[in-house]
Amino acid sequence: MQQKIQLRKKYFNLRKKKYFDIDENFFLPLLRLIQSKIKKKFVKIALYYPTNFELNVLKILEFKNISSKDILLPATTKNNFMNFFSWKKREVLFVNKFGILEPAKTQAKVPDIILVPVLAFDKNRYRLGYGKGYYDRYLNKYLKKFKNILTVGVAFSFQRHHKLPINRNDVKMDFIITEKGIY
Repeated sequence: MQQKIQLRKKYFNLRKKKYFDIDENFFLPLLRLIQSKIKKKFVKIALYYPTNFELNVLKILEFKNISSKDILLPATTKNNFMNFFSWKKREVLFVNKFGILEPAKTQAKVPDIILVPVLAFDKNRYRLGYGKGYYDRYLNKYLKKFKNILTVGVAFSFQRHHKLPINRNDVKMDFIITEKGIY
């Protein structure tokens, strides 16, 4: 556990120092992946509202074919769980107890694709998050029921760590996308 705490500090500070803005072309490999993996016409894509020098996944909304999809954002609940709710660009967002913007809690939806924030990742596609376990709890619950959810960690290439310490609750991502492509 102590090792994860130290890695979180290291990679948060590294991301803060080396952060750079991306454009929508960052997501082109992901769009190709979505087209090849998901055959449904109506796709629900879960994003996160970027904070703390996280990669700005909202740039993906600049693609017309994405902006017409059902976009979801996470919102936390009182029992330390997270669900995803519909959101449209420019709709009102609310500040949660962590100071993160989240949508109105209407009817929860299960996404087809989840873009997951990453502090660090490794060659086995495990990710290190902030340590609260929201994404891991959500994924552990819903991946059992919905096997076709595509999980994509979003990071800069400099956030790659040789081998992260993992435990039984950590969820392996299907893919990690960086400015250098998809792992």
